[in-house]
Amino acid sequence: MVALPGVDPSWSAYLDVPSTSGADEPGTTHRWHYLDNGAGLAGPAKGTLLCVHGNPTWSYLWRTFLAAGLDAGWRVVAVDQLDMGYSDRTGAFRRLEHRITDLGDFVAAAGITGPLVTVGHDWGGVVSLGYADRHRADLAGVILTNTAIHQDGDRPIPAPLRLALAPGVHRLGTRTTSAFLDVTLALARPALDRDVRRAFRAPYRSAADRQGIANFVSDIPADPSHPSYAALTATAEGIRSLDVPVLMMWGPHDPIFSDTYLEDLAGRLPHADIHRFEHASHLVQEDADTASTAMDWLSARSVGTGAPPVDDARSTEAAPYVPLGRRLGELAGGPEGPATAVAEMTPAGPPRTLTWRQLDDDVAAVAAGLTALGHGPGTRVSLLVPPGVDLTVLIYACLRIGAVIVVADAGLGARGLSRAVKGSAPDVVIGIERALLAARAFGWPGRRISVGTLPAAKRKALRVEASLGDLRAARRTADVPAPAPDADAAILFTSGSTGPAKGVVYTHRQLSAMRDAVEHTLGLGPGTALVAGFAPFALLGPALGATSVTPAMDVTAPRTLTAQALADAAAAIDATVVFASPAALRNVLATSSALDASGRRALARITLLLSAGAPIPVPLLESVQGLVPAAALHTPYGMTESLLVADIDLAGIRAATASDAEGAGNGVCVGLPVHGTRVALSPLDGTGAATGEPTTTPGVTGEILVDAPHVKDRYFRLWRTQQDAARTAPWHRTGDVGHFDAEGRLWVEGRLGHVLTPAPGVLTPVGLEQVLEALDGVRLAAVVGVGPAGTQAVVAVLETEAGGRPRLADAPLAADARSAARAHGVDLAAVITVPALPVDVRHNAKIDRAGVAAWSGRFLSGGRAGSL
Repeated sequence: MVALPGVDPSWSAYLDVPSTSGADEPGTTHRWHYLDNGAGLAGPAKGTLLCVHGNPTWSYLWRTFLAAGLDAGWRVVAVDQLDMGYSDRTGAFRRLEHRITDLGDFVAAAGITGPLVTVGHDWGGVVSLGYADRHRADLAGVILTNTAIHQDGDRPIPAPLRLALAPGVHRLGTRTTSAFLDVTLALARPALDRDVRRAFRAPYRSAADRQGIANFVSDIPADPSHPSYAALTATAEGIRSLDVPVLMMWGPHDPIFSDTYLEDLAGRLPHADIHRFEHASHLVQEDADTASTAMDWLSARSVGTGAPPVDDARSTEAAPYVPLGRRLGELAGGPEGPATAVAEMTPAGPPRTLTWRQLDDDVAAVAAGLTALGHGPGTRVSLLVPPGVDLTVLIYACLRIGAVIVVADAGLGARGLSRAVKGSAPDVVIGIERALLAARAFGWPGRRISVGTLPAAKRKALRVEASLGDLRAARRTADVPAPAPDADAAILFTSGSTGPAKGVVYTHRQLSAMRDAVEHTLGLGPGTALVAGFAPFALLGPALGATSVTPAMDVTAPRTLTAQALADAAAAIDATVVFASPAALRNVLATSSALDASGRRALARITLLLSAGAPIPVPLLESVQGLVPAAALHTPYGMTESLLVADIDLAGIRAATASDAEGAGNGVCVGLPVHGTRVALSPLDGTGAATGEPTTTPGVTGEILVDAPHVKDRYFRLWRTQQDAARTAPWHRTGDVGHFDAEGRLWVEGRLGHVLTPAPGVLTPVGLEQVLEALDGVRLAAVVGVGPAGTQAVVAVLETEAGGRPRLADAPLAADARSAARAHGVDLAAVITVPALPVDVRHNAKIDRAGVAAWSGRFLSGGRAGSL
C-alpha cells in the first residue's frame, strides 16, 4: 500500500474471514483490509468504533476518527468492505443482505466485543445500521453521516444516482472509467488536496478494481421491485426500536443524500442528536470536523460507560407556568373583550384591527383548520408572513395546538432564508404569495398554505392545498389538549449578522418566561398600547395583554420606518410604548421634518421608548428624546437566545458614562440584569479565549454568560454548537465580551470572535471604536487585528463623510486617530478610510469585523483587496 497522508502505517492490517454470506460458496474465506488504531492506545479502550464506508470510498475516509480516537481512548476499526478498498475482489455480486452478513463475519473473526458503536456513511450507513439492528447485545451507540435508510416507492431516487444507473452510462461511468469516483471526490467543500484525492483513488486504478463500485451502484434499491428493497425495508423498520444513543452529522449540500433522508432518519430515531455542518456536502468527514464532534458526543452521552448522560443544568428559579396565550381568552371573556387587541397599518385607509374577542375567535378557528388538515403537536410550521394581524393569529393558533412555529425573516436574504427554512425541515409552510414562489423555486420541504386566496391555476402551480381563509372556515373540532410546558414551541432564527443564522428552540415554558421577564422589567401588560417595530415584540404583545400595532414598514428593513408612519401607528391605538431598532430610529429622525401637528401630538403621548439590536450612541438617544419628550428611553440588551438580559435607560447611561467607579467605560453600558436573570463572565486568557471560571468581579473582561428561565432550550440540529454554548452549565455562553463595573452594571465590549491579540495584550474593539467615532468626519469605525495571533497589528478602518475609494487616511485624520487611540492605551499600526463599512442591513450597526480584518490584511499587503 502506498503512503497515505493522515494515516499511521501501523494502523493498516489484514484479516482472513470465513464467509457465511449467501453470495459465496460454503467454506469461502476472504481477506479483509482494515485500519485499526488499537495498538496505539495508551490504556484499555473505552470501546470500539466500527466505521463503515460507502461507495466509492474506503477506510481512508475515517482516518481523522482513528487519530481522534487515540486521544479520546476509543479503539477505531475502519473496514474496507469486500470488493472495495484493499479488501479482496470476490467475483460475486454482493447485495445489501450479503454486506450486512459480511460485516458480522468480520466482527466475529476480529473478536470485537462491546461496547461497540457503529459508524456509517453513504451505503456504509445502511450496512452499519443493518448490523446494529441484528447485533444489539454489544451495541452501545450509533453514529451516522450522510446516508439513507428508506426509499419512498413514489419518489424517484436522486438524479445523480438515476444517471449512474442509466443503460449506457452505468458500466462506462462506474467501472470502465473512474468517472463515478471522480465526481464523488469533487463534491468535497473545499476541494480535496491532490495527495488526499490520490489516496482515495489508489485502490481503484483498474477497471477490475472498480467492479465493486459498479456493483454497489447496481444494488441501489430504486423501487420495491429491486432485490435489495426487502433488506433495506427490514432495516429501516427494525431501527425504530433502537434504544442506544444516536448521533447524526450531516452535510446539507449533499446532492444525493439530502435533508429529505435526514428527516426520515430523524423520524425513525427521534431521540437522536443531530448536527448539520452548514457548509458541508456529501463527504462531510472531509468538509467538517466530524471526528472531534463524535468524540465529544461519546463523552457527553456517556456512551460505553453505562452511566446516564448528564443533562445541562437549568435555572431552578422559574415562575409558575402560565401558557403564553392565556390572556387572549381571559381578555376576550372579560370587559376588555370589545377593545382593540391587535392592529395593522395599511398603505391606504383605516388600520385593520381585531378586538380581543375577535382575536380569540380567529385563533380558535385557524387552530381548528390546522387540526383538520392533520397538523398538531410537534408539527413544524414555517411562518413566512409579515408582522401584523395574520401573523399574530397564526402564531397563537399554532401554539394552541402544540405545533412548533418556525420564524425566519426575509432580512436573511434569499439564500440565508432558504438555508434557514430547509434546515428547520418544516412540515408545512404558510406564507404570502412571494414566499410561496420562493418555496417552489428553492425546493423547500413541507405542505403549502397561502395567506391570501389565490386563483386556481396559481394555487396548483404553487402546490397550495389551503388558504388562511379555508382554515378559518373549517368545521370546529373538539378542543385539543394543551401542549406540555416543556414541549418545543418555537424555532426562532438568529439574524445571521455574526455567522450563519441558527435556529433557536424555545419550549412553551421558556416562551412564557420570556413574557414574564418583559412584563416585570418593562412594566408592559394589560392597558399598555404598543407600537411594535420589532418582530419579537409583535409576537409578545397579545401574550402581555397589550394592544399592539404594526406600523407601515418593512420590518426586515428597519430603515423603512418613517417618522410619519411611526406617528400614524401610535395615533391609531393611542400608543404609550414604542419599540424600534436603532436603524429605524435613525430614519425616523431623518424624516421627522415631515411630521404634521397630529403626528407630533401622538409621539408626545409616548411614555416609554425601547430600542435594541445594536449599540446605541447617546447622541442618537438624545435626538430621539426631542421627538418623544415624555418618554423614558430604554436600551435593553439581549439576543435571540435570550430576548432580555439587561436593561438601562438614558439617565442610567449618562450616569454610568460619567462614573469614575471601577470598571466604568470601555464599551457600551447595557445596565443591570433583568428580572429572574443571572449574568457572569468567563475571563479571557492571553490568547483571547474565554477559559476562566464564571465571575462577577468588577473590571474583569470575559465572555458574557447568562442563566435565566427565558434562555433558549437549545439550537435546532446543531448539537455541537449547543454543547459549546452550554459547556459551563447552567450558563449559556453568549459569544459577547464585556465586563462589570463596581455598581454591577454590564458593559459590552464586542464579540468574542473579534477580540484582538496584539503583543501588549488582549484588546476588545468597541471602546476604541467609540473613541474614533467621536472624531470629526468619522461616521463609523472598525478596529481589527491583522497578522498572527499574539502579535497582531491594530488597524483602524474608518467610514468617513468624505467617501471616496479605500485609502490610507490623510495625515491630519491619521494623526487624530493615533492620538485618540494612544489616550485609550493603543498604538495603531494603520488608519484606513473607506466609503462604507459592511454592516448588518437590518441593524445598520453590527460590523462584519472578521471581513474587515481579512480585507485590511490584503489591502495593507499591496495585494488585490477587492471590495469591502
